[in-house]
Amino acid sequence: MISEINQTPKALRIHIGVFGDTNAGKSTFINAVTGQDIALTSPVAGTTTDPVFKPMELIPLGPVVFIDTAGLDDKSELGSVRVQKSIEQLGICDAAILVVSSLSESINSTEKYVCKIKEKNIPYIIVVNEINDKKCNIDFSSLCETVIYVNLNQKNGIDDVKNALINLLKDRIETPVLTADLVNPGDLVMLTAPQDIQAPKGRLILPEVQVLRDLLDNGCMVMTVTSENIHSALESLKNPPALVVTDSQIFREVNNIIPDDIPLTSFSLLMAKIKGDIKKLIESAKAIDTLQDGDKVLILESCSHHALDGDIARIKIPALLRKYTNKNIQIDNISGQKIQTDISQYKLAIHCGGCMINRKAMLEKQKAFEDAGVPLTNFGVSIAYMNGMLKRVCY
Repeated sequence: MISEINQTPKALRIHIGVFGDTNAGKSTFINAVTGQDIALTSPVAGTTTDPVFKPMELIPLGPVVFIDTAGLDDKSELGSVRVQKSIEQLGICDAAILVVSSLSESINSTEKYVCKIKEKNIPYIIVVNEINDKKCNIDFSSLCETVIYVNLNQKNGIDDVKNALINLLKDRIETPVLTADLVNPGDLVMLTAPQDIQAPKGRLILPEVQVLRDLLDNGCMVMTVTSENIHSALESLKNPPALVVTDSQIFREVNNIIPDDIPLTSFSLLMAKIKGDIKKLIESAKAIDTLQDGDKVLILESCSHHALDGDIARIKIPALLRKYTNKNIQIDNISGQKIQTDISQYKLAIHCGGCMINRKAMLEKQKAFEDAGVPLTNFGVSIAYMNGMLKRVCY
């Protein structure tokens, strides 16, 4: 547990997918680049069945996670399912490594994989694994600017692979800043963190931890209080806080307490800002006013958990929606990162903060709903909108 607490959350790591045919050397690549035997390897085709995530530090990029995938040519009984799972990982990848065996006799399969990677507009490199030191007779330069030849078992040339990865990602689009544009070093920031049923005992929820760490990195002083202590906390301060960040569940309550001259936001709004296109999430909130009797609304959570009494996704937001619209709305809830439903049937979708997924995955979801013509907004954005607070809050 301690090691998990000390690790950078997966959602904050650069995601690098490793793709290729069975027995091309994908898992061997993972072991070679991490310097550890952490991925199971075998001469038996199809050893890797489901995507496996391997976190590491890749200096100077920082924390990354490699995704070891099943072979894209898996012909086993469950091969089509495994291949589909592998392809799905492209939706969350910031970069891709295409591992090709030097024993390959055709460029056709590599061309097919490159097309799938390009469809997602993902930067990639090709690594040709010279199995048993056998040189490859195929020229892949027409498919990729960077092709590296290496014996992965002997780890020869691994530094070249790492340097190519670093070069590939050094100019990647940076994640928007979380709080640096809202505060200055030395500012005091108040966090309101209700310790309700959704906060595991003895822990803060992930968005609270991420915001707290970001504020400390920005040189701020941070005080954390529960909602019932906001009044006394404000009275104890010589100067008002430069910013108040609250849980969206008590957005309205905190707004009624905090003076209008103190900037206010929520953890969910900040997550929306760094995870997706917040301008589109805000614009989509206007669709709430167009809902009619019988319309269907989809509420999505990127993590899976048991339904709880007072759950924000299953109880609080549905209740607020029906009260605000005064319409008989049908609401469906799904959790997890995979959407297995026809999203075109919905008039509106409301997504959680997305603290458990990376920015690429959230942007991919936004695009899927945009393509389906369904407005997609966010928990914090929708709550602020329905409480008439969207112009008052900052992000």
